[in-house]
This record gives sequence, structure tokens and C-alpha cells, in this order.
Amino acid sequence: MHDEHDNNAQRWAMEKLLDVVDSLSDEASTLRKNVGDYSAVLSKLVHDAHGQIRSHNHRSVPLCWRRLYTEASVVWSLLDLATRPEGPEALWRDAISRLDLAIVVAGAPGEGRLDLIIDAIERIQTTHLSFQTIHQVHPVTGVTETRTVQPLSSAYLPVPCLSKAPSLIAFRSTYSQAPFILRGFISEWPAASIHPWASKNYLRTVAGRGRVVPVEVGVDYRADDWTQKMMEWDDFLDYLLPNEPPQCVNANKVVYLAQHDLFKQFPSLRGDIVVPDYVYASLPSPVAFPKYQPPGNDDGLVCNVWLGPKGTISPAHIDPFFNFYAQVVGRKTVWLAPPYISAFMSAYTGSTSDTLAHPHNPAMNQTDGAMSNTSRIDVFADHTSSSNASEDIAAFRREVIPQAMRVTLEPGDLLFFPPGWWHAMRSEDTSFSVSMWF
Repeated sequence: MHDEHDNNAQRWAMEKLLDVVDSLSDEASTLRKNVGDYSAVLSKLVHDAHGQIRSHNHRSVPLCWRRLYTEASVVWSLLDLATRPEGPEALWRDAISRLDLAIVVAGAPGEGRLDLIIDAIERIQTTHLSFQTIHQVHPVTGVTETRTVQPLSSAYLPVPCLSKAPSLIAFRSTYSQAPFILRGFISEWPAASIHPWASKNYLRTVAGRGRVVPVEVGVDYRADDWTQKMMEWDDFLDYLLPNEPPQCVNANKVVYLAQHDLFKQFPSLRGDIVVPDYVYASLPSPVAFPKYQPPGNDDGLVCNVWLGPKGTISPAHIDPFFNFYAQVVGRKTVWLAPPYISAFMSAYTGSTSDTLAHPHNPAMNQTDGAMSNTSRIDVFADHTSSSNASEDIAAFRREVIPQAMRVTLEPGDLLFFPPGWWHAMRSEDTSFSVSMWF
């Protein structure tokens, strides 16, 4: 049976390889004549394309470099699959990692390329990286703790909780201008029931072996020691869902998968969520945020996943889209404030001095600072008792705190807030969330 898998995988890889190589008119003859040296040639192409991608703002990377990175990665992995059937496990892990990076780094542009990458990963896994026995088959217990959540002193108001889901017409006409919560609205999602995201076994099975994902390292992306890296999915799950709870969490070692389109890498997970009809309501621009425009993709919808341990923080910032924020696993405390208090949020300006002082800060490397403002103020700190507060903190206490809202989301809750609203998040437990920008 293993030999049959090998032969089928080789035939499939060679067919797909010829299709891809034939589409690279300038490189086709060179690759065909020098198959033995393909690793060096393709490694240089991937390296050069990656350098060009890193040298541009992520919104303005020329398509040619993203295409080159993707095509070279795909050809390299298909050649491995077609010509090295007896390769060691490390070879296949490298091939899958390379294909994951084509999705994460380059976005896998090109007609049919994403589907081809997913198919290639599955072929490699089936043929060369079959699953070992996994003993943990049920959701990990203790993801949601029973301890009381520390109240927020930086927000006087609760987020309104609707007793029932509004109609689409009522949402559009009455409820789309301010935040609200629908308790338990997503409790029937497969992710919260038949395909539980709290199950390490389920999440491993969906991805298969050898996958890698982008993570942030550090409790807060404003900190000087914050960084990013790629991490094996299995290792990340062991970190998030250990069989034994860790004794303590080192803030410098907090690992967070934040604002990532995990559905693009693991398409099966997309079937575990149910996008509410509200996102297709074609909402007008809010009065408080007249610059609003929906996402520019075909769906007018951007879904991202947020997976992190207890204590993970997203500092106060604004986004340019309407947002339905679904809490799938664990609890998360959310702080919100309306757009009209922006002058008192001590936002990073995007100035040269800010960029030089914090070159890694995502808020400092944007083409449109108004769309990416991040506050310098820690809204989860207690600013009410200090008698010698700075001028910025004094203004924050006077102008922002009386207008700010707070809520702790429980598993199954759905939060809505409009574009331009300041928001910050703190995980009270190991937390899995989905944001739906529209």
C-alpha cells in the first residue's frame, strides 16, 4: 500500500510540476535541463523574492515578487515529491513548510495556486508524514477557569447586551452605529460543538503533520522585545493546550497567533464557523467614521483568527472596518471607546521619530496612519488612583474613561462594533477568537 501511495504521489507531482514549469516560459528550459541542481537554483529564487517582499510595505509589494516566491516554492516542493520518493522525514517537513510560507509570506497568488499548494501538502502528508497515534482525543479541560476577572477601572460603561438577535433591517437601521453583544449567539457553531477548537486532537487532525504558522512572541507588540517567527503548528498547540497547566507564564515568552487568515492555510476550519447574515447588510458609513470603505476583496469580508494564552494583550487601536468578533474558546476582556475621543488616546503618529524608536511596531509601518493608530496608553492599567499623572493620562481619565465601555466575553458570545472605535483585548484564559471585518 505504501508503494502504491508513492507511485500515485510521484505521478501526480510530475503532472502538476510540468503544468507549473510550462507556465514559467523564461525558466522552463533551464529547469528541465538541470533537475539535479534545482534546489540551489530555486533556493536562490525564493531567497531573492523574499528579500524584495521584505523591502516593501506589505500593502505595496509588487505582484511579480509574490508570484516568483510562490512559483519557486511550488516547483521546488513538487520536484522533491516527484524525484525523491525515498527522502527522509526532514525533507518532507521542509517541503510543507516551504508551501506554508508561500501562503503566509506571498499570499499564494496566481490562478489555482492556493488549491495546488493545499493539494500538494495533503499529498506529501498522506505519502510521507502519516499520523502517529494521538492519545488526547477530547477537548482539553480547564481552558476556561472559574476565577473572577479583574474589573476594568478605565471604562465606566458596560457594552449593551441585546436580549435577542435583531432582524437584518433593525440591525441596519438601529444597531449598527454602536457596540453590542449577543450572548451565546455562536454556541451552535461547529467550532464550539461537533468540531471543538478546544480539542488539540481535532486541530492537529485538520492541519496534518508538518504545518507551520506565523506567531508573535511577547505580551504586547509595543514592547521593544516583541518579535515574530514561524512555529510548527503541533508545537504551538502543545504550548496553548498542554496536558498539564503551566505553573506560570513568562511574559517575554508569550506566543500569540494574531490577526491571521488561518482558514486560508487550513480550509477545513472554515466550515467550523457560520458567518452571520449581518455582514451582508451593506451598511452606510458611520457618522463618526465617514471614511469607511468595505474590504476590497471579492467577498467584502476578511476573517482572521486569534489564538493565544491567558494574559495575551492587544493594545488599544482602531480598525477601518465593521467587526463581528466571535469568542470561541476561553474568555476575553474587551475595552472600547468611541471615535470622538481619539484626540485623548495618545496615539502613535507614524512620524519619523516614532518609526525610528519603534521600527518593529506594526503601528509604525503603515502607509495610512489614520487607519492604524495604536495608543501609547495601557488601558488595562489602573489610572484612577495616581495623584501625579502625566498630562496625557489626566486627559485620558477626564475625557475617555467616562465614555469607554467594557465587557468580558464568554465562549459562544458575539461582539459587534463599528469602524473607528478604539478597542483593546486581554485574554483571561487560553482564548480562540474569530474577527469578521466587513
